[in-house]
Amino acid sequence: MRRLVAAVALVAVVALVAGVALVATRGSSDGHDAGPHPVAPTGGPPATQAPSAALARFYAQRLDWSDCGDGNECARLTVPLDYHDPAGRTIRLYVLEVPATGSRIGSLVVNPGGPGAAGSSYAAGRGTYFGDPLLEHFDLVGFDPRGTGRSSPVECLDDQAFNAYFSSDPDPSTPAEVATFRRQQQALARACAANSGALAAHVSTVESARDMDILRAALGEHRMNYFGASYGTKLGATYAQLFPQRVGRFVLDGAIDPRLGTRAAALQQAAGFQKALEAYAANCVQSDIGCFLGKDVAAVLKTISRLLDQIAKKPLPTSDGRELTSGNAFYGIAATLYNRGYWILLSSALRGALSGDGTQLMKLADAYAERNPDGSFQSNFLEAFYDISCLDDPYSIPYEKVPSEVPAFLKASPVFGRVYAWGLTACDGFTPRTDEKPPRIHARGSQPIVVIGTTRDPATPYHEAVALAQQLDSGVLISRDGDGHTGYHQGNACVDEAVDRYLVSGVVPKDGLSC
Repeated sequence: MRRLVAAVALVAVVALVAGVALVATRGSSDGHDAGPHPVAPTGGPPATQAPSAALARFYAQRLDWSDCGDGNECARLTVPLDYHDPAGRTIRLYVLEVPATGSRIGSLVVNPGGPGAAGSSYAAGRGTYFGDPLLEHFDLVGFDPRGTGRSSPVECLDDQAFNAYFSSDPDPSTPAEVATFRRQQQALARACAANSGALAAHVSTVESARDMDILRAALGEHRMNYFGASYGTKLGATYAQLFPQRVGRFVLDGAIDPRLGTRAAALQQAAGFQKALEAYAANCVQSDIGCFLGKDVAAVLKTISRLLDQIAKKPLPTSDGRELTSGNAFYGIAATLYNRGYWILLSSALRGALSGDGTQLMKLADAYAERNPDGSFQSNFLEAFYDISCLDDPYSIPYEKVPSEVPAFLKASPVFGRVYAWGLTACDGFTPRTDEKPPRIHARGSQPIVVIGTTRDPATPYHEAVALAQQLDSGVLISRDGDGHTGYHQGNACVDEAVDRYLVSGVVPKDGLSC
């Protein structure tokens, strides 16, 4: 659970917290030396041809669109619960389309990551996440992957119990705290199967990738045009491996290295958030007005670490009567490291916390978790994140072995390391299993796949994008030198223009493009 997700909904909520708009600037359409070109099929099977006769009825369906407000259209897509039993139970996926504003060249399916985040909300965000050229020429299509959002959502704990879990100390230091940590962790693990039944074993990444091909057919597209961010890159890469001949124009931004196991991924992400926090600290120290957290980077990090330790011992009050616990403080700080524009919020929240007021850090934790002040949650994305992650890789270590892991994680991140070490126990007691094993990724025979990595990305460190681009036979790497999670639509014109030209005009960027 403690490996962090890409909280795309954070943009709107933190803007309210700060009272300022923090969305990235739109990508420019300047420099397009080629007009829009549809992804033309080059022979091959019809769009609705199914991989097997047993799946034909799913591939033959058409989406029945209806107006769902704000100019969007929505529909439901029927898919098998279990692809090994396509004649059995089915589930329905929620699909939202934002029609192209100009000359349409096709559909662009988008996914924001997580796992567990709703693709429908991502598409509905329009210009918050995508530049004008894409909005003009593509029908933007977001679907909630199985088990998430409005697509047969998994349910684990009720809101009260999950709020207690989310807020609990992620770094227990006494036998009593370890016992509480273990009890809450195992209660979550048991609850997914107990409350979601068979669905809990059928929300794997491979199954969602298979769903994507049925969606492609229902959209009438011979090839899948796709933009995936964060975990959405793993989902997209899995699709490309399963259906390489159906790959159209693919962009994988903030890429995940699918070869990494849970421990290696946790180590790398711990190091990524440490690097991002150090970049924030350096920026604070270099400020013309001085840094209230310390005179140098080491002093700033020490102040933040000491604050987290103090909150673990004595939670801080907030203006709405809640207590800022160490779990909430951890997520509140981490949330602001996804985007350099959020650093001003982190400074304000830390200043408040150091003066004994946890209100702003709590609001940031609320934004990250999509949680209301009363402890209820606006979506199930964190529960879906847990279920999907443990289904894809049920790795966990015994609680008594965590201390032996702590040194390696503290080396990766002196501030966050212990939290990530304890996170290695997350799937203990999780019993659902899937027959859909993650494939080895190479996508041989696919069209070019553009992979974007940001040098100081905390959630999906840069070298993971390098690794994925190398694994893909047709991988093309774009490197963004910058802070924050993902590279497109983050204020870098070089990245934006390369992505827009590729998706709209089919102009493949130079491999190794540095922005």
